[in-house]
Amino acid sequence: QVQVVESGGGLVPAGGSVRLSCTASNLKLDTSNMGWFRQSPGKEREAVACISWTGKVTYYADSVKGRFTVSRDHADNMVYLQMNNLQPDDTAMYYCAVDPALRIGSCSASGTQAWGRGAQVTVSS
Repeated sequence: QVQVVESGGGLVPAGGSVRLSCTASNLKLDTSNMGWFRQSPGKEREAVACISWTGKVTYYADSVKGRFTVSRDHADNMVYLQMNNLQPDDTAMYYCAVDPALRIGSCSASGTQAWGRGAQVTVSS
């Protein structure tokens, strides 16, 4: 059974930083595109950042460009989301996704093979 697990969320003041981590049990992630999505109450889940299995293609939502960085480590079977200069609007549950539909200039949840349970990030003003 595949389990995708996020870690690293928490409460952070505006302007602060958080790094989220994602790994999976019983699944090697090194041939999968990976993505980070978020959802806050009353809003639809949105793609935040995605990375190809090679690491050469990335996607960022306009709202996070220049602040968030997605990366991966094949050796450790990990995917990361470094979030800097966090703002209250970044408050959401952040989900790790295995095999989102990543294209040049877009990333969507269509066809995602597995999801983590989410990590809450709360940014205080």
